Amino acid sequence: MKITNVRAVQPIASNSPPDWRTSLGQILVAVDTDAGLTGYGVGGGGKAGVHVVETVLRDAVLGRDPEPVERLWDAMYAATLAFGRKGLAIMALSGVDLALWDLRGKAANQPVAELLGGKTGEAIPVYITVWDDVSPEQADEFTAFKLHVGKNESAAAAKDVHDRVERIRRLIGPKKMLMIDAWMQWDLETTLAVAERCHQFGLAWIEEPLPADDYDGYARLHELTPVPIAGGEHEFTARGFREIIDRRLHTVLQPDVCWCGGMTELVKIYEMARNAHVRVCPHRGAEPWGLHAVAALDVAAATHPSGVAARNPAPLAESGRAWMSWVGGQPAIENGVVRLSDAAGFGVEIDEAGLPL
Repeated sequence: MKITNVRAVQPIASNSPPDWRTSLGQILVAVDTDAGLTGYGVGGGGKAGVHVVETVLRDAVLGRDPEPVERLWDAMYAATLAFGRKGLAIMALSGVDLALWDLRGKAANQPVAELLGGKTGEAIPVYITVWDDVSPEQADEFTAFKLHVGKNESAAAAKDVHDRVERIRRLIGPKKMLMIDAWMQWDLETTLAVAERCHQFGLAWIEEPLPADDYDGYARLHELTPVPIAGGEHEFTARGFREIIDRRLHTVLQPDVCWCGGMTELVKIYEMARNAHVRVCPHRGAEPWGLHAVAALDVAAATHPSGVAARNPAPLAESGRAWMSWVGGQPAIENGVVRLSDAAGFGVEIDEAGLPL
């Protein structure tokens, strides 16, 4: 089997947010073969990402056997090294890598989760991300919640967050998981103040309170705060995660498989984290691309004899994004859990007639 073409497009749903998540947002990548199979992946980078895919990355894989995915990843990384390593180029590469994994599964007539040693059909708990409040219906359905709180950058942030977290905790009760996400909007002092005020509410983690590259600040947080710190949504490749893991900057790692370098890199990140007894909880893990990893690699981490089970008590997937509606075949979230089908590859369905691929 040989790769005959690599195509990409930026689908924009009507409900896509009016910010960088649209202008530099998700791209759909298709890898065609002479066997009549096409693999689909989602990456990032918007129109710029599409250009990288259809020039440099296409040239790196065209005419080659798609099966040795890891070797093709190395070739694409080398081809983008002069302008890549992090950010947009790796986001684009992620889409091609995921399309190659989709092809690998289709060629073997197996779901990607099974290729990774996992199973399909298992109920995986989902945590829902909310920006304002939790509805009574959500409070009944889900067992875990993450609240975005990074809008307030002032000195009053700690009290504002305290009040919001207290209200949500009362609504969902004392036993359900609750996390907060500051989206890189705070400094060290604000984060410590929030942690001191909100520790009483049993927060499972504070997500990305500092800019992603403030390693020294995260090291101080690790020393000083009683609340676990999560991050990694905006980090790239296993090389990028190495320092985070070695310096113990985060208790929970959150790579996004559509941005961090694809499944090839996510497998490496899981392995490094398992050896270091650090939990991995992928960003947008309930979407097909991340869910296959959660179904396979999270279970492996949870049962690893090293003792990491204390950090990975059970798989947990983050709810997906509503504006990814152009990807068909996404498993439905029902009663707070999601289950993978046994469809080959990632199990996604793409209506190419409705997309200018």
